[in-house]
Amino acid sequence: MLLKQLLEVYDILDDSAASGERTAAYLRSIRPDADVAVEVLAGPKGSTDMVKIRIPGSAGKAKGGSAPTLGLLGRLGGLGARPERIGFVSDGDGALVALTLAAKLLDMQNKGDTLAGDIFISTHVCPNAPTQPHEPVPFMGSPLEMAQVNRAEVTDELDGILVVDTTKGNRVINHRGFAISPTVKEGYILKVSEDLLALMEITTGRLPQVFALSQQDITPYGNGLYHLNSILQPSTATKAPVVGVAITAETAVPGCATGATHFTDCEEAARFMLEVAKAYGRGSCSLYDSAEYQHLQALYGSMNHFQTKGRWEK
Repeated sequence: MLLKQLLEVYDILDDSAASGERTAAYLRSIRPDADVAVEVLAGPKGSTDMVKIRIPGSAGKAKGGSAPTLGLLGRLGGLGARPERIGFVSDGDGALVALTLAAKLLDMQNKGDTLAGDIFISTHVCPNAPTQPHEPVPFMGSPLEMAQVNRAEVTDELDGILVVDTTKGNRVINHRGFAISPTVKEGYILKVSEDLLALMEITTGRLPQVFALSQQDITPYGNGLYHLNSILQPSTATKAPVVGVAITAETAVPGCATGATHFTDCEEAARFMLEVAKAYGRGSCSLYDSAEYQHLQALYGSMNHFQTKGRWEK
């Protein structure tokens, strides 16, 4: 259970003065030697505090091992839309889950439980983000350009990536809880990972939920195409396989809505991601079928032009 950490992190983030340094201080209070870095990033609409946590595994690359490195990325525009809205917005759930995972993993190490592979966790803390129009309901905007966020949180060290993001502002996923996406890799939308489906059944005790992706959802923002949201944007900046973990609702909930965070849904998503992290490092969970992917490329070639803005970039 991660409810203790979830409540503690929520208390830090649901604050008009929330910051990366306050978040880092909380994580270091759990484990003083925690590798936590805070970087202030400025964009066209303000600034935000990028928080990065690296948690070494017992057989991870940081210690000279070969266990794969998993990235757990919390996507959002902002934690709050002040002064337009007072309080923690629905869009903040991605940061809430990512930082809850960081707190839990550090606490586990204190208790002698270290994962095999290294874990990289990244999100940003912004209590005053802009809003933006979107159909069917308004989105939270971001003080940063999407490419800035990708450059800050997507690194070459990552062998696989899970991206957690509030994904309630749509009519595509009509399920309260969380859902996963098919795996996306270098412009391909691949089949859903069977290992992830199995872990989702175990952690939720229910049948797994998968949300649909269109081709435009995995292209970079700024190309004039409609996007479900930014949950798969990290896939445009990496060769690693990426899976979205969407926190969902039965109805279309605006990202800038307050009072829309459900602790049970966030905890369940975090617990699922923790189990994936455990299994991924020890080699018992794969995000995609490597042999099939190679065969797919041999048949149809590269699709990495979908990681660009297309002809506009030329």
